[in-house]
Amino acid sequence: MKQDSKPSVSDDPVVLAVTGMSCAACATRIEKKLNRIEGVAATVNYATSKATVHSDHVDVDALISTIEDLGYGAIAPEPSGLGESTTEIANEVHLADIRRRLVVAAAGAVPVMLVSMVSAWQFEGWQWVCLALALPVTCWSALTFHRSAWRNALHGTTTMDTLVSLGVIVAMVWSLWALVLGGAGSIGMKMDMSLLPRSSGASIHDGMVMSAEGHHEIYLEVATTLVAFLLAGRYFELVSRRRAGSAIRALATMGARSATLWRDGVETTIPVGALGVGEIFVVRPGEKIATDGLVVEGASAVDRSLLTGESNPVDVAVGDDVTGGTLNTNGRLLVRATRIGRDTVLAQMARLVERAQDAKAPVQRLADRVSSVFVPTVITLSILTLAVWLVVTGDSERSFQAAVSVLVIACPCALGLATPVALLVGTGRAAREGIIIKGAHVLEASRAVDVMVLDKTGTLTTGVMTLVSIDPPGVESRILAMAGAVEARSEHPIARAIVQGLRARGVDDSSLAVEDFVNRPGVGVSATVAGHTVIVRRSASAVTSGDTVVEVVVDGASAVRLALRDEPKAEAKSVVASLQRMGVRPMIVSGDARGVVENVARQLGIDAADTRAEVLPADKLAVIEELRASGHHVGMVGDGVNDAPALVAADLGIAMGTGTDAAMEAGDLTIVSGDLRLVPTSLALSRRTLRIIRANLFWAFAYNIAALPLAVLGLMNPVLAGLAMALSSAFVVMNSLRLRR
Repeated sequence: MKQDSKPSVSDDPVVLAVTGMSCAACATRIEKKLNRIEGVAATVNYATSKATVHSDHVDVDALISTIEDLGYGAIAPEPSGLGESTTEIANEVHLADIRRRLVVAAAGAVPVMLVSMVSAWQFEGWQWVCLALALPVTCWSALTFHRSAWRNALHGTTTMDTLVSLGVIVAMVWSLWALVLGGAGSIGMKMDMSLLPRSSGASIHDGMVMSAEGHHEIYLEVATTLVAFLLAGRYFELVSRRRAGSAIRALATMGARSATLWRDGVETTIPVGALGVGEIFVVRPGEKIATDGLVVEGASAVDRSLLTGESNPVDVAVGDDVTGGTLNTNGRLLVRATRIGRDTVLAQMARLVERAQDAKAPVQRLADRVSSVFVPTVITLSILTLAVWLVVTGDSERSFQAAVSVLVIACPCALGLATPVALLVGTGRAAREGIIIKGAHVLEASRAVDVMVLDKTGTLTTGVMTLVSIDPPGVESRILAMAGAVEARSEHPIARAIVQGLRARGVDDSSLAVEDFVNRPGVGVSATVAGHTVIVRRSASAVTSGDTVVEVVVDGASAVRLALRDEPKAEAKSVVASLQRMGVRPMIVSGDARGVVENVARQLGIDAADTRAEVLPADKLAVIEELRASGHHVGMVGDGVNDAPALVAADLGIAMGTGTDAAMEAGDLTIVSGDLRLVPTSLALSRRTLRIIRANLFWAFAYNIAALPLAVLGLMNPVLAGLAMALSSAFVVMNSLRLRR
């Protein structure tokens, strides 16, 4: 049996930034070419503009040459790390280029269209002024379409860019011929719009329509407006795609930038990248832990919520592992580095996000999906129209006008606007509601979502521990005051929650003197207060409510138990009910303890079977993949770094704006204010925007289907075809503006 020549997937593939792709067909062409290289397994993602190549013997220069031979560009990878990638740099350069071309196109197209369409505004020599304005538009602004058309022609294929380029070139060449040789350049000539093409040119001079020998019809407004409209659509598409790789950059900002190296009692500040495995570094209270390591001296509580989603800081002491990027809250630690660079948990998290990002299917515009049939058909139809009219009438001008009308009327301007304009209006409306929608794929995903996975901490709950009960309720205020006085000496977040909760209940501990304060990591704190030995510690017994329980022991006897809880947000229950009414099944997936998670589920009306507790970051991703494999369309709501891979892997990732940048960048949709009530609102708005886009696409196709026969039969001249094209685009825009209501 023939063995597969492709290598197994390696952990460290070469990732090239690919420029010049205009549709998914370009990505497929590059991918096929790369995979023909012996020993190479490659995937090319149009949505992220990346080529990921796995090989045991990668020659980067050879890969780049292969891509460049196809007419595209490729940029070699930067040194490994989590910084700004070559893909992001290339996308920024491409976006800036499209923006400049769009500005020039708009500046030229608007006056050309207005003057060409309104006879009263056609001053003497207007056609030459319009030519001067149109040349930069059709030659420079449209260069991106011309290049793509030429590249596709070299490989025997066509896309919508082919049709756009042909329409622009034909309209421009005809106009130049008419101006220079056909009489349209005569000073005082004015264009007359007519429904039917004429066999000879016509002009209006001194307010009267006059016939003349020659060719007076020019189509500069057709060429320029086509370029401007299509560039606008391309620009809005690129803006949405630009955010594809920003989740990786956001993860990089979570790590520490420097480390305090400890050598023979001397502290030296160095960049994190200079830290080696086995070296010892210092972590002071309030600092991020530089890299993954093992505590060799000191004790503290480490806030791991950014990585695990747990609301409670974890006590660490000598011999405990700590993770880079987590926050040291209240004690000085000496840590021996065990993993650095790409081996750290944070770097692995970044790779999870990137893998999930690459696995997400790129959004395909409907126009691109049908271009393989639509474009060749239109070109063939235009050539046949020219031939038949020449044979039947022998009139070269009228035949050429009919052929040009076919090309112009079929130009996909309305198709190119159908998605980006509706998306622009829909996202603008969403922004006013505090919702950021990041691309058209969000709309498709929102329609199909039937399961919504919700993170607990900071999403369904406040993310802050609060004192919820005191047992027994009638305990003496003196005992509570002693407990408060001891906890006031501690910097532990739970201690702060107890102090705040007791003071809010009127307990005054300010007059009590605290002596012999001792912090026992993992156990609790103790001190002498007014001659009494007071110990505040975690309760040894579990509670069915899922609360965190702290026991206060006075002189060796248990005096009171304090229950703390990360309370659900006030709006959480109504949000869960709204999702259920929309046919979306809510699930809780959290890194917190099972009792805590199930307690929150009970309060919100979520079935216990729809909860997952004590899950690690990779496990959250596994839950999403498991649901998708079983046929569900999954949405994910979260706010922590640990949620980032799951947010990207889900069909619809909703990030809470009050959480981390990594989660917000990884999500397809961001709730800026963190208001949970906007989750069902965002689903409803996204679904409505999708309905508008589908209506736009339908009418854009209906326009082409209805207008093409008229052009073939010679019942529409190219100028009117251009006007009809503009009107179809205007309809798409007006239909999209309905979203503002």
